[in-house]
Amino acid sequence: QVQLVESGGGLVQAGGSLRLSCAASGRTFSNYGMGWFRQAPGKEREFVAAISWSGSSSYYARSVKGRFTISRDNAKNTVYLQMNSLKPEDTAVYYCAASGSNYYYTSSNEYNYWGQGTQVTVSS
Repeated sequence: QVQLVESGGGLVQAGGSLRLSCAASGRTFSNYGMGWFRQAPGKEREFVAAISWSGSSSYYARSVKGRFTISRDNAKNTVYLQMNSLKPEDTAVYYCAASGSNYYYTSSNEYNYWGQGTQVTVSS
């Protein structure tokens, strides 16, 4: 079992930055690929970014590529999402998730463990 707790969300103006953190406990964090997803009101949950167990590989949704950066610190059991040049359309609840393997995936179905989410609101 893996427990995930997100933090770092908040209200920011368009063009601003936020860094989300996801702290993991339980099973060995470094064994798992990690992902960030988001869900806006009235919309389905969508993939944002993911990273492999070692941090050597990552992948981004087209909508955030070049603006967001995913990283991880296995010594601290934490994965991060640095969000720059934020836009109002980035407003959503952001969730981190741990996959069932050491690779990463873009489908939420491949992730076994989820955090409770953190709200990000970008004002125009």
